[in-house]
Amino acid sequence: MSREEVARRALEVACSRADMEAAQHLYSSEFVDHVNGETFHGHEGIRHSINLYQRLFRDFAIRVDDQVSEGEKVVSRFTMSGSRAGRRVSVSGIVISRFEDGKIAEDWSVTDTSSLMRQLGIRGTLAAGLTWLRSRP
Repeated sequence: MSREEVARRALEVACSRADMEAAQHLYSSEFVDHVNGETFHGHEGIRHSINLYQRLFRDFAIRVDDQVSEGEKVVSRFTMSGSRAGRRVSVSGIVISRFEDGKIAEDWSVTDTSSLMRQLGIRGTLAAGLTWLRSRP
């Protein structure tokens, strides 16, 4: 499987479907995930990150829209979607995946959180919005 295919499956299968069996084949056991100011480590970190999004959004999904690859890195532009509080949301993001031995060893991800808050009708600062989202089941 090419690096681009691994990066795509990591987002569209492991993360979208909360498929931890797939995650173990796609991510290094020493994986480090830097996402929107948070850092997660190893397969347990992947599980925690995936569970966070699964709890935030009913029918959560990620679709890879575009990819660029160079050397040991693959950049994937993606769209996350799901439902929260009866509202359908769609948010864009980018992840840079660094590979070692055919698996993803490290990710750097950002998503358009201001667009997410706007779609959910949340007012106030980004910090207040993120606190509100994290406090909901």
